[in-house]
Amino acid sequence: MTQTVKVTFFDPENSRELAHCIVARGTTVLEAALEAGVEIAATCGRRGRCRSCRVKVLAGEIAPPTLQDTIQLGPDGIRERFRLSCQMPAVADCGIAAMPETDELGHQILAGAGTFAPGALALDPGIEKRVIVAEAPQDENHQTSDIEQVLACLPADTSRDVPFDVYRKLPTVLREELGQMTVTAFHDAIIDVEAGNTSEKKFGIAFDIGTTTVVGSLHCLRTGEVLASMAAVNPQAVYGGDLMSRIAFAQFDAKKLQVLRGRILGMVNDFIEKMTKDAGVSPEHVYKIVVAGNTCMHHLFLGIDTSYVGLAPYAPVVRDPIAIPAGEIPLKRAPNARVCLLPILAGFVGADTIAGIIATRIHESEGIRLLVDIGTNGEVVLGSRERLLVCSAPAGPTFEGGQVRHGMRGAVGAIEKVDIDEDVTCQVIGDAPAIGICGSGLIDAVAKMRDAGVLDAAGRLWRPGVRPLPDRLQARIVKDGESRAFVLVHAAQGGRGEDVLLTQGDIRQLQLAKAAIYGGVMMLQKIMGVGDDQIEEVMLSGGFGNYVNIESAVRIGLLPPVPAAKVSYVGNTALLGAQLALMSEAERALSFEIARKIEHVALATRPEFQDIFVEACRLGAP
Repeated sequence: MTQTVKVTFFDPENSRELAHCIVARGTTVLEAALEAGVEIAATCGRRGRCRSCRVKVLAGEIAPPTLQDTIQLGPDGIRERFRLSCQMPAVADCGIAAMPETDELGHQILAGAGTFAPGALALDPGIEKRVIVAEAPQDENHQTSDIEQVLACLPADTSRDVPFDVYRKLPTVLREELGQMTVTAFHDAIIDVEAGNTSEKKFGIAFDIGTTTVVGSLHCLRTGEVLASMAAVNPQAVYGGDLMSRIAFAQFDAKKLQVLRGRILGMVNDFIEKMTKDAGVSPEHVYKIVVAGNTCMHHLFLGIDTSYVGLAPYAPVVRDPIAIPAGEIPLKRAPNARVCLLPILAGFVGADTIAGIIATRIHESEGIRLLVDIGTNGEVVLGSRERLLVCSAPAGPTFEGGQVRHGMRGAVGAIEKVDIDEDVTCQVIGDAPAIGICGSGLIDAVAKMRDAGVLDAAGRLWRPGVRPLPDRLQARIVKDGESRAFVLVHAAQGGRGEDVLLTQGDIRQLQLAKAAIYGGVMMLQKIMGVGDDQIEEVMLSGGFGNYVNIESAVRIGLLPPVPAAKVSYVGNTALLGAQLALMSEAERALSFEIARKIEHVALATRPEFQDIFVEACRLGAP
């Protein structure tokens, strides 16, 4: 992986180059501007709370949008390649235009303002803290109670259904600080009381609980600012790399269900504890948690039996959005939080897909757009504001290095890029000796092997007499038991003490995995009557999707044959959608509306899908 990148800055008025600099990969564009001597205003102190550092990416790979980008710039600005320079890491060589500041661009979010620049997200997390002064009962003849005295100081529609934890705290809180207290409510329901004024302390957490990884981010609910974030491999993976393996492990076995649930709850609790500690935030001030995940992860998180999710007709137990006290799950590290789970569509199309739709605004599109989540449990969404279709495209663990002889996740020592001319050159993450190959490298290797004639469209390795092939490439095709393999890195140059191979079986696994994705795309196109040329944009989501070489993905038939300019990386849309629902109850309500309207296509019930799947196994055009 390239360790440095070149960032070039241009004058937005006449496209004249102003300056450029070489910086470490991951450096923010704002820091790069300072290095290059280009002044970009950062009114909010680089916290993503204003629009003054807005830039437009003119050329090069663009980082996926963050929640702060979405809040400040709106979906239209994101699509037009605008970003906040203080939030955007430079991930590759790029050309940047710093946009001139205007009154509107320099607008800074004010705490509790509620409205922002046109097109941006209005913050309304549903959590409200009211500072009141309530008097403890004084007269024995006045029939009242502590809670009634508090309710008398609150709006009339405040619910009288109060958690027992609040009752337990109230006697002390009411009699401290001369009755001044802060009452926290989720909509009209009280969830916490504290002595004194703590109205500034209001935080929330968004989680994307995926089959392979878990990602979380801690936010200030007044501004949307990201205060801390974490990511780790899902600890359930030891019981199976894909959903069906985990469902089978716990099927009709309550104890094993609790084992899987305990794993994920333990990690989520650890995330909460570490993120709040890193940000200097009290866990008691985390009041809202939004969780997005596929149906299986959703059910396991809640301790719901997944047995029938794995059996036809693959029905989930519940599809509606859920909001419950953290203590009922239990998430002990956030005792006062309300945990909100986004709605589910079907057995294998979960809340992560709904979150992705919200994040990309595909439901608002005038033209046809395609959203593809490439992963262990992939999903495909096709359509516009007129109609949306969705299907599950379970690729399995191949793209994460599973079921591949020398497969591995994207870590130091993994081949991530391959070039083939007269011989093979591999780019390895961390510039270390190669010990294996990750998913993006696998796609790139097969695409380049197709271009070089090492593979045919059916996925067969070259045999003598078929077509000419350079001697060095012929020498890389070796026997592998009863089959054959292609040597990517010889043992002497590698780091595992043996050749790093791509076997005929590995290629078959890739064909099956990519056919699951592209077969789903083709099926939705067929149902909607949409040709390749009618797709205005192909959006790749998920952690893995952001590392795929677009040309290689199109070459092997993982994606439709569209120009590379129509393909964009949109990042972890499941997390971004969860963040939007965290910061806006309107967005959370929208998730339910979308779930009711979208059309789910069950591929297995379509007789024509078998032929489509076989066609999708081909490795691109002849």
